[in-house]
Amino acid sequence: MIIKNIEAKVRLATFIAAGSLLTSLVIVGMNCLYAYKLVTNAQKSIYILDKNVPILARQTDMQMNRPAEYRAHVDLFHSLFFSLTPDDNYMEYQMKKAMYLVDESGMQQYNNLKENGFFNSILSSSSVLTLQTDSITVDMPRHYFRFYGKLKIDRRSSTVVRSLITEGYLKDIPRSDNNPHGVLITNWKTLENKDLQDVEKNSF
Repeated sequence: MIIKNIEAKVRLATFIAAGSLLTSLVIVGMNCLYAYKLVTNAQKSIYILDKNVPILARQTDMQMNRPAEYRAHVDLFHSLFFSLTPDDNYMEYQMKKAMYLVDESGMQQYNNLKENGFFNSILSSSSVLTLQTDSITVDMPRHYFRFYGKLKIDRRSSTVVRSLITEGYLKDIPRSDNNPHGVLITNWKTLENKDLQDVEKNSF
């Protein structure tokens, strides 16, 4: 009888020890999870000093703003590439900035336009080119975009409005001063560039 009581007490002590260990592991796991969430949330918090007064600023998830950044990047590139004035230095400056935003497909289009006398015609006719963005569609899963806009060419003798449609793909790269969005346009090509309107100006 005494032996049975001892065995029962041993089993009870074993169950209590095992239960205590299991409870401890659960508590430790919950504490670790809670601590991880605290650290994660803390990393999303930035304190900015304003006259030695800390102000809490919240980081936003980069992927939440990525579609807007993609559209802004595409818009900036097209504006740099197509909004031009009859000034050699200005056109060179615009193209240099634009080439930071696109791969070799942009340089290829630039060289094609140069060989076809596009930039010389801007100088000879004193043309001012202004690009108006109509819309930019972005397919996030494919990283594909399509740009719709109108290119206004204001010459001495006439004003021409062209429909401009281009497409390409978007590649994430590290951000830099020359590429603040951290995006590179790849496989860029023009789908449509046709005259919509050609209005002659009065010669007097």
